[in-house]
Amino acid sequence: MRMLEDDESNNDVEVSWADQQSINSFSRLNNLLTDAEATLRAKVTEKEGLDEIAEEIELVDEEEEVMYRVGDAFVYVKQERAIEMLKRDGEKLEEEIEKLRKQASECEEGMEKLKVGLYAKFGSNINLERD
Repeated sequence: MRMLEDDESNNDVEVSWADQQSINSFSRLNNLLTDAEATLRAKVTEKEGLDEIAEEIELVDEEEEVMYRVGDAFVYVKQERAIEMLKRDGEKLEEEIEKLRKQASECEEGMEKLKVGLYAKFGSNINLERD
């Protein structure tokens, strides 16, 4: 019994206010990263869909009108105009994807910096690995 108590006392590390702030910062960054990754996956899927649609619309006769989604509604536009709109929407999505990748990268960098300090102090008493 005494051996167990000695082992437990060796693992006790006092958590200071600054340590708690670091843990909270890590948690916030982890949540931001999770949200950014989910949004990024959705945007990439949407971009792939736009690329497929652009290929299909290019096969349509130039004088023919196609339905194009604007918000929650669909409107008829000429094939040439639809291609322009798809290109514009694709560029906008690319910008959003790049912003999300940058945000995710910044979160990962911040988390890595915090991990170093927290693992140095708490060792195996803290788990900062993602699932």
